[in-house]
Amino acid sequence: MTFEEAQRYLIGTINETVSRAQPGRLVRMRTLLRRLGDPQDRYPTLHIGGTSGKGSTCTMAASVLRAHGLRVGLHTKPHLRSVTERARVDAAAVSEERFAELLGEMMPALEATAADEGRPSYYETLLALAFLHFAREHVEVAVIEVGIGGTLDGTNVLHPEVAVITNVGFDHMEILGDTLEKIAFDKAGIAKAGIPLISDVDRAEARVVIEERCAQVGAPFLSVRDLVAIEKQAGQGRHGQQALMTTPAGSYRVDLPLLGGFQLRNAATAILAVEQLREGLRPAVAAVERGLAEVSLAGRVEFYPSRPVVVFDVAHNPDKAGALAGALREEWPGRRFHFVVGVVEGKDAREMIGIWSQLPGSFIFTSFVVPGRPATRLQRLQGYAQGFGRASRAINDPVEALAVARRMAEADDVVVVTGSTFVVAELREWWLANVSSVSGPRSQV
Repeated sequence: MTFEEAQRYLIGTINETVSRAQPGRLVRMRTLLRRLGDPQDRYPTLHIGGTSGKGSTCTMAASVLRAHGLRVGLHTKPHLRSVTERARVDAAAVSEERFAELLGEMMPALEATAADEGRPSYYETLLALAFLHFAREHVEVAVIEVGIGGTLDGTNVLHPEVAVITNVGFDHMEILGDTLEKIAFDKAGIAKAGIPLISDVDRAEARVVIEERCAQVGAPFLSVRDLVAIEKQAGQGRHGQQALMTTPAGSYRVDLPLLGGFQLRNAATAILAVEQLREGLRPAVAAVERGLAEVSLAGRVEFYPSRPVVVFDVAHNPDKAGALAGALREEWPGRRFHFVVGVVEGKDAREMIGIWSQLPGSFIFTSFVVPGRPATRLQRLQGYAQGFGRASRAINDPVEALAVARRMAEADDVVVVTGSTFVVAELREWWLANVSSVSGPRSQV
């Protein structure tokens, strides 16, 4: 099988929403993995979920564990450039050739599972491939991001060393429920007997649900907000953050090369999580500090110091939109922001636009073409902006939309590419290929 053939096969499996709603979906995932030899059981894991911040927390934990000298697998979603990013070992994505070899090897198990339980979805297939890749690469630990929710997510076949729920907010409500309590209950499904569950949840109604679930199954509940003190410190570098973080086990001088106060909370969550690992896996203070100082996160308040500054941030739900708005206010106070935005159909675009409308600036709405993931109509996005008293433009082509935003902006303004992963990925790749070498290297990530 070639990589192109592998991609064509995967496109044919895109049906994530339907598969996630099927009560028997974990049976299908377990069946597929059993036919592959249960690769996910061959190494210890960290299981990290939550509405927002779970990908960042995963990446931070993996960086810390690498700094500790371990061989580390990392599975996060969505990917920015290639599906190969979903299976990384020591920060390196699986090669296209190896990806195709693994998927080809998996085909008999996929076909047998399809006959018995229904065809494994795009997400399930990629997750199983990551599990298999990590086993073949003999990782010493793997950090695994939950896809959606927790209870019926494909990752919930794991028996991890530690589980994490970063926070609870409104997203994927058509699957998880329309209240914070329902969403929290689904996410709390990753709690397991005897396995510590770390959470930075700040909403009382969500926290009580998670604590009750942990008590029911016998999972120790550890709150980041109760156990980690974060004292921000003035740093020498302009772009990045420094803080002293203190837990019951020790103190850490954190020099984080990422923007946004929310990333300090993610770092605190990662620290408390790795502290729960058993001897041999648990990193020393120096490894934690080094790993966080070296962390890299593409598409998370990632900026390039051109004039105007250009920021790329995947913010595809209201929680992420709020985190981005806070980071923009903190890093560029008093500036005007020109948003280039595309949103997947079904997301709460109105709430997101309302959050960004509180900042001075303008909107250009754009679109994308991705199999199985329709874009929200531009006229609807414009209607939302108009409802908040904001003028906007609609430009179908993302590259043209970015070009217009840059022409509209003054030299001291900030152009923000955000919303859907698909828009951020396309424009970030275009920027790296066509503009980045002119504007200079990015100052963080």
